[in-house]
Amino acid sequence: MTDAVSSSFDDTLTKLGISRTGVAGTPQVQAAGQANALGQDSFLKLLTEQMKNQDPFDPVKNEDMVAQMATFSNVAGISEMNKTLKDVASRLDGSNAAQAISYVGKTVLVEGDTAFPNTDGSMNAVLPLSTPADDVQVQISDSAGNLLRTMNYGAQGAGDLAVNWDGKTDSGGAAPAGPYKITASLLQNGTRVASPINVWAPVTSVSLGSDGGAPTLNLAGLGPKPLSAVRQVG
Repeated sequence: MTDAVSSSFDDTLTKLGISRTGVAGTPQVQAAGQANALGQDSFLKLLTEQMKNQDPFDPVKNEDMVAQMATFSNVAGISEMNKTLKDVASRLDGSNAAQAISYVGKTVLVEGDTAFPNTDGSMNAVLPLSTPADDVQVQISDSAGNLLRTMNYGAQGAGDLAVNWDGKTDSGGAAPAGPYKITASLLQNGTRVASPINVWAPVTSVSLGSDGGAPTLNLAGLGPKPLSAVRQVG
């Protein structure tokens, strides 16, 4: 914008009672981004001045006037919506942090390969099947990788399969103390493929993050997991 055009623009704004820093004659410090913002009052003044100074032989069409007002309304609406969404996001972050902290000391069901036994030595897990399988096999090993137990569930339909282990080895003896490594595989169309399995793990602590990000659960044997990974709370 040239100096002449800029001066003319400033003169027009001044006549309307508007200045680049607020109402004419009233000094105002603006934050970044506000200097180019057109408020509702300023918009209405400009609109009124446009109507007063329009060419009587070529007046602004109703359609053009409505379009201008609709454009301003849309911009103002989007601005308000963005502010509302930021407020909602802030509230949700606080709610998620409180929820995550409440999990400390509890056990949660998440995807993983490390499982902890119950007080009686048994262990429970959940195998989610997105499609039917011709055969389902679950294997449990000790922390060193030595195979303790193989459990075959045969053909299974889609859905959650409850995996319950009595804490006994294939030979019938008591398994050593956990935690254990647990894996699952499916036989589909003659091919055996690995399948993720959900295990119960204790929540030892919560990391909230200094950058205001989503909280993270720290799980024994599994490490950090996002709150969204939790399928169930024990």
